[in-house]
Amino acid sequence: MNTMFSTRAGLLAAMLAIILAPAVASADEAEAQIRVSGEAERAMAPDMAIMQLTVTREAKTAREALDANSAAMTEVIRAMRKQGVAERDLQTSNFSIQPRYVYPKPRNEKPPEIVGYVVRNSLTVRVRDLDDVGKLLDQSVTLGVNEGGNIQFTNEDPEEVLAKARAAAVKDALARAETLAEAADVDLGDILSISEESYNPQPYRAERMMASAAAADSVPVAAGENRYRVTVHLTIAIDQ
Repeated sequence: MNTMFSTRAGLLAAMLAIILAPAVASADEAEAQIRVSGEAERAMAPDMAIMQLTVTREAKTAREALDANSAAMTEVIRAMRKQGVAERDLQTSNFSIQPRYVYPKPRNEKPPEIVGYVVRNSLTVRVRDLDDVGKLLDQSVTLGVNEGGNIQFTNEDPEEVLAKARAAAVKDALARAETLAEAADVDLGDILSISEESYNPQPYRAERMMASAAAADSVPVAAGENRYRVTVHLTIAIDQ
C-alpha cells in the first residue's frame, strides 16, 4: 500500500513539474530583458495653414441675426475663392443659433426673458500658399470675421520626415540598450517588442492676430518650421 502511494505521489510530482516548468521558464525569460526608450526629432518647413474663421452676429430676432451673419460669411467665402482657395479647402465646421437671456433679480420671481439671438458660423480654411495667410486673415476681418479660433501650420504629407525620425529613434534606443548591456556585462538577444509614440506640431491661438488685423495691411505671420518627435520603446532579450 505504501509502495503504491509513493508511486502515485511520485507520478503526481513529476506531472506538476512538467506543467509548472514552462511557467517557471517564462518567468525567467521575462526577467532576462532590457526595456529602453529612444527619441528623435526631425524638422520640416510647413506647406499648409489651417485657419478657423468665425462670424458672430447678434440681433433682436433669429431671422435678423441669421441674415446679418449669412451676408458677412458669404463675403468671406467669396474673398477666399478670389484669392485662389479651392472649394475642397473651404468647409463649414460649426454653426449655431442661440437665444440670449436676461435674468430678472431675484431670479426666482420671473422666468428669464429672451432679448435677442446670437448666430455663429465657423469656416475652416486650408491655405496651401503660405504667402497668402496674412492677406486672407486681414481680408476676413475686414469682411466681418470677429472671432478667431486656431491657426495651425502643418504639412500635407509628413510621412517622409516621420520615417526618418522613427529610424533615428530606434538607433537611439539600441545605443542605450548596448550601453546598459555592456555596463551589466551581458549580451543582447532578439528584439521582443517595439512600440511608438509620435508627437505632431500643435496649433496655436490666433486671437491676437485677429484683433490686430484691422490695423494692418496684412497680418504679420511667421510659419517657422514643424518639428516632429518620435519616441520608441524596445524590449530586448538578454542572452543567457
